[in-house]
Amino acid sequence: MKVYTKAGDDGTTGLLYGGRVDKHDLRTTAYGTVDETVSALGMARAELDGDAHDRVLEVQRELFVVAAQLATRADHWERLEIGISRVGAGMVDALDARIDACVERHPLPNHFVVPGGNRAAAALDLARTICRRAERYTVAMDRAGLLPDDAPVRYLNRCADYLYVLARETEGEHLPSRDDA
Repeated sequence: MKVYTKAGDDGTTGLLYGGRVDKHDLRTTAYGTVDETVSALGMARAELDGDAHDRVLEVQRELFVVAAQLATRADHWERLEIGISRVGAGMVDALDARIDACVERHPLPNHFVVPGGNRAAAALDLARTICRRAERYTVAMDRAGLLPDDAPVRYLNRCADYLYVLARETEGEHLPSRDDA
């Protein structure tokens, strides 16, 4: 199998279940930014082991679901499967539960946190900011009428929150504050 198809040489890309759009299209920008988030999370995961490693991998896999949904025209969404290629409410609810559990294990600081307490936390914070950018592009898709429902927006919003609490937990006891930077 070849990696290249040459179909995109004209500046367009194919969507899941058909159709082509410009590579600078709002849709490709949104799901491409989700892909960037997945890669940044790979940097974090490479620094982690055990449960923290597995929690990051779980988010990476869920972000593939978000990207698949964003890469599909709305008129093909009925072909998508919840949890496989379409975000379901349960995915958002599960993130809420993971956030709450993480905060219970490691309460959040009550001061401004400067990222960079350790390599894994710094990578998680980078992924968080990229996820927020993906969320902004996905909101723009929603406002442009490209999303039949807002589940991808809700997932990305909650995902960025989860990455924040994971970064704080990963930093452990040494949480850099404004004074440490």
